[in-house]
Amino acid sequence: MSLLAFLLVVLTGPLYKYDIIELSTVFIGFKYGIFTAVAALVLLALQIIFKRNTLTLASAAIAVALSAVALGLPLSMLNKGKSVPPIHDISTDLINPPEFVAIAPLRADAPNPIAYAGEATAAQQRQGYPELKTLSYLQSKAELVNAVEQAATNLGWELANTDTSEGVVEATDTTMWFGFEDDVVVRITDIGNKRLVDIRSKSRVGGSDLGKNAERIHGFIKELDSILVK
Repeated sequence: MSLLAFLLVVLTGPLYKYDIIELSTVFIGFKYGIFTAVAALVLLALQIIFKRNTLTLASAAIAVALSAVALGLPLSMLNKGKSVPPIHDISTDLINPPEFVAIAPLRADAPNPIAYAGEATAAQQRQGYPELKTLSYLQSKAELVNAVEQAATNLGWELANTDTSEGVVEATDTTMWFGFEDDVVVRITDIGNKRLVDIRSKSRVGGSDLGKNAERIHGFIKELDSILVK
């Protein structure tokens, strides 16, 4: 039962990634995976109490480990969802977010529209991620475009468009477990002797991104800064 619980939870990601099941089925798998894991632990407890002589330490350890994974993954995602704003469109510029251009056709059939989600989302972002703001650099636009491309490549993103004259780089990041495709656009603007850099990351699917887009922007900023200081 613990193995069944483990498979119900862990296999949902790859099955969804390769279009074998729908997203709604993933949550059903999580639900029954949790129920099965709890049942497995209850049966294990009963075996320890009433039939200890039939139990080995190895089998008990394996059952506990598999059940822990089946319980831990969905519950950790649930807790994460409760701790972050239920949004999926994050931008360092909430007044004039960078726009997707080359990526727009790739999102034609995506449940989440390409347009920015609006002031309601911006208000939730300000409360949940107040640290995400426009960045300022002294490097030239060309240097920053090259650094942005390098950072995106280092992070494993698939580049979709680079326009040095406009200072725009677009890319797609695909998550490992579920294969969710989230799109990123970086905009570089000349302001006097400085360059302003804004990043926007938006999920194609799902109401809440569980904080993934904000984490992606934080990771990108860290990678970009590490390239620029070399």
